[in-house]
Amino acid sequence: MIEWVFFDIGSTLIDETDADLHRIRDMIAGTDVTAEAYCEKRFEMIRKGIGGDQGAIEFFGLTKTPWHSEDEKPYEDAVPVLTELKRRGIKLGIIANQPPGTAQRLEIWGMLEYFDVIAASAELGISKPDPVIFQWALEQANCIAQNAIMVGDRLDNDIAPANRMGIHSVRLLRGIGAYHEPQSRDELPEYTIRMLAEIFDLV
Repeated sequence: MIEWVFFDIGSTLIDETDADLHRIRDMIAGTDVTAEAYCEKRFEMIRKGIGGDQGAIEFFGLTKTPWHSEDEKPYEDAVPVLTELKRRGIKLGIIANQPPGTAQRLEIWGMLEYFDVIAASAELGISKPDPVIFQWALEQANCIAQNAIMVGDRLDNDIAPANRMGIHSVRLLRGIGAYHEPQSRDELPEYTIRMLAEIFDLV
């Protein structure tokens, strides 16, 4: 019986495309590296199972610049899906690696009211894939792992730790994470969805 659904934020509920492109432009400014070359190298490394951004940054000798949270925006389906889940009596939570101010951003995006538990790395001092952040969320929810679902785009940060803890894992094929290939048995999702609304088939 599913009682709780936990969500990642980036590339799950929130579209990071513009923020990603903004940072790429910042990193390559003043160099002879083009955005196209950077993205091509990133995807090449992703397909090989190597960390995409960090690998591309090191390959081109770039410096990682700050992330522009102001460029993030909710996916169009996010609020409608959250609304329907709540209508069905499902409790919702966040388990995400985020900079400080997660609750404030959720409020700006019109989502804060949907979540009863927010496990955010900056506020807790714990980052995914550390199982402690997942355990903290379950304890706050008073929920056992078998009655929870974790929805996220990252095999390493979302799917693998959920699997290890017995939380039902749902991979959402969005953003760069959609190009990752499982590198271990732990990274094989229990379910894979292409649209957020497909979660309704699981609750």
